[in-house]
Amino acid sequence: MVSTLLFPFRFDPARLQADLDNVLPEEWIAHFNTGYYKGEWIVASLRAVGGSARTIYPDPTSTKYDDTEILPRCSYYREVLSFFECPLTSVRLMKLSPGSSIREHRDYNLAYEDGEVRVHIPITTNPDVDFRLNSERMNMQPGEAWYLNFNLPHSVANNGVNDRIHLVIDCVMNDWLDAFFAEATGKTVVDNGTIEA
Repeated sequence: MVSTLLFPFRFDPARLQADLDNVLPEEWIAHFNTGYYKGEWIVASLRAVGGSARTIYPDPTSTKYDDTEILPRCSYYREVLSFFECPLTSVRLMKLSPGSSIREHRDYNLAYEDGEVRVHIPITTNPDVDFRLNSERMNMQPGEAWYLNFNLPHSVANNGVNDRIHLVIDCVMNDWLDAFFAEATGKTVVDNGTIEA
């Protein structure tokens, strides 16, 4: 099982941050899992079911994801998404405000082994963000691209004074993504999509 993967590519932190100015204040929506967090955890959808920015739930039963009205205003986010040579479902900006936290939980069927991976690209963060995966603290820097196995327990606390904002991309596994996992583990991918020595 692959629990984390730092992809061998980076995006421009300044350009990632600049595109935030193209998201209107009213387009940020409170996260629907209100029992999972305290403080402010808000979301802006760039791709969503039916293409509506008001839809922030990444419905695993839906196959109809489209760009929302926000994405055309965000030229660098479009460039970032075009880099991913795999099918994309939900794409969201997720902001955790200072003093806010997300309690430990699991997001099932979001792992390499399940055929769908969630990639986090930090846009703004600070040294006092405590992001834990399976009790291990993750140090994710702006512009990096991270796969995390969210089937494992994870939590986030923003103990700093600045927002923590990530671009969160849900990807369907294909050969392009498989190659990164194979290289990272030093193994080969076989026809059924599993990695073996």
